[in-house]
Amino acid sequence: MKWLFSVILCTFTYSVSLAQTYTLDHYLELAQNNSPLLKDLKNQISSARLDSMRLRAGLKPQVTAASAGMFAPVINGYGYAGAVTNVQTLNALVGVNQQIIGRNYRNSQLAAIALQQDSLLNSSQLSVQDLKKTVTGQYIAAYGSFQQLKFSQQVVDLLLKEDTVFKKLTRNNVYKQSDYLIFLVTLKQQQIQLSQARIQYKTDFAALNYISGITDTSMVQLDEPKIQRALLPYPPPGNSIFFRKFKLDSLRLANSHALIDYSYKPKANIFADGGYNTDFVQPAKNFGSSFGFNITMPIYDGGQRRLLHKKIQLEEETRQYYQYFYSRQYRQQIDQLNQQIGETERLFSQIDEQIRYSETLIKVDTHLLQTGDLKISDLILAINNYLTVKNLLTQATINRLQLINQLNYWNK
Repeated sequence: MKWLFSVILCTFTYSVSLAQTYTLDHYLELAQNNSPLLKDLKNQISSARLDSMRLRAGLKPQVTAASAGMFAPVINGYGYAGAVTNVQTLNALVGVNQQIIGRNYRNSQLAAIALQQDSLLNSSQLSVQDLKKTVTGQYIAAYGSFQQLKFSQQVVDLLLKEDTVFKKLTRNNVYKQSDYLIFLVTLKQQQIQLSQARIQYKTDFAALNYISGITDTSMVQLDEPKIQRALLPYPPPGNSIFFRKFKLDSLRLANSHALIDYSYKPKANIFADGGYNTDFVQPAKNFGSSFGFNITMPIYDGGQRRLLHKKIQLEEETRQYYQYFYSRQYRQQIDQLNQQIGETERLFSQIDEQIRYSETLIKVDTHLLQTGDLKISDLILAINNYLTVKNLLTQATINRLQLINQLNYWNK
């Protein structure tokens, strides 16, 4: 029986007729290009860079031009007092104002913006990791459905090819009518499974397109995802995006302490102006200039400075608690994923052994069937067992890829 040997030799190399073949990298690239969140974070980073430039510009001398005129008429002795209003005035001035600020205070202000920019950059990298994990997980699910579809198509094609042969043998009384009905039931079951596999693949593939921001509804063939298991160091390196946020928060809080202290130091401005300012008594002589300075020094604020430092210290304690808890969870997650991957990989040897037993049983049953010493129902049962263990192999392969995807998520 040719079809029996064909079933034994079949692998997942059968190709369902589809228009194109896409890889995991294709979907990862499209998902990142189409993500509005990543575009938003990119614009926020650019905005923070502009804030830094604006702060630097604000520390330079500020030049302004101003002009004002006023006329307060006195009619028949009625009107504003001329000694107060000068009756009529006109000025046109150019003023320069320069804030005197220490280098350390300026650097602390710039550091606050730089830390905000670094935090946004870290958030962007975290979002990329989240997106990669989601897209890769859905790609693996769709790939598994695609593999199941191909295998179901293989089985149906092979059974359909031999249906005519069984009909002929049944008419020649080599097999009973009941034997052929058993074969026919098996064929119908496989056709139903093929339809279910096709629906599942369409569903998983549509979900992959959805999260990747793709509107194309045409079906394509998916290549095997090329992902390798990462070996993660512990403790993770200091530049890991999952722990960098705690470091950035620590630096931000330390800088906040410095900014509070600088806000309580004396502040000074110098200013100057020049131009025309007249009350029209001697208008030709009213061109001139002026300059000066002002200093402010906090003396007593009711203890607000101490309270502000205490508030930031509470934030630092909270940050330390979160970092400690997150570190423990990180280690537990890595250990658990490595354990699950190891158990899944050990399962492959058991499945391979079961496949060899199933193939041997089918070969023996085939020889017995050719001599009429085996019921067709026993052969169908052996074939179903073979198909079941093949499906287990597919599920174990997909499960391993999903676990590796989760583990690699932390490798950044």
